[in-house]
Amino acid sequence: MLSRLLYRDGLMLVVDKPAGLSVHRGPKGGASLEDYFDVLRFGLPRMPALAHRLDKDTTGCLVLGRHRKALALLGKLFKQGKIGKTYWAVVEGSPETDEGLIDMPLGRLDESRGWWMKPDPNGKPSQTTWKVMGRAQGQTWLALEPLTGRTHQIRVHCSEMGWPVVGDNIYGSAPRNSVSLGEPPLHLHSREIVVPISKNKPPVVTTAPVPAHMREMLTKCGWKGEEPNTAAP
Repeated sequence: MLSRLLYRDGLMLVVDKPAGLSVHRGPKGGASLEDYFDVLRFGLPRMPALAHRLDKDTTGCLVLGRHRKALALLGKLFKQGKIGKTYWAVVEGSPETDEGLIDMPLGRLDESRGWWMKPDPNGKPSQTTWKVMGRAQGQTWLALEPLTGRTHQIRVHCSEMGWPVVGDNIYGSAPRNSVSLGEPPLHLHSREIVVPISKNKPPVVTTAPVPAHMREMLTKCGWKGEEPNTAAP
């Protein structure tokens, strides 16, 4: 996990989460991102802890708080919507316009489905802005910014708009065991995160490199392969 460290200071870490790894230990056990937290202490007595979540199959920027005070501050910033989040996705189909705002409240699908969500007029407010970055036949590269932080928000919003995320086996057209069948994995990547962690300093801007499994489709949609310098300080 040290090789996936994107940023480090006295308050927080940003790591590049790989696909297929849960952030939490599940009730059935199995590997999770938490298994690697001990090597990310960097001399502090406590291990870092999650400041927010990413889905198991979503890649990219994930913020960890390095101690309790930092976690409380980060939690407040996330809750107040002061942390900027930009996701890249490849979706099926093509939006009619080049940008827009999805304003669609979301609620729990049902108690038996855990974290699965659905549009719900009586649910929690959920907003996502989106912008077309490039198009190919049958697919579109989007940059999306969730203005709220609901579970599966981007995936549900894109699906309900008629352009589900490629590889989405819950809300999209991918079969449930899509990866084992040789289908593409989820094409959703937490590309950039902007954290105003210090009052007297500019916000920390961290960018995660595009994962290998998304490079082919992004290139078809016009991505030139440019990557910023993401070396951690």
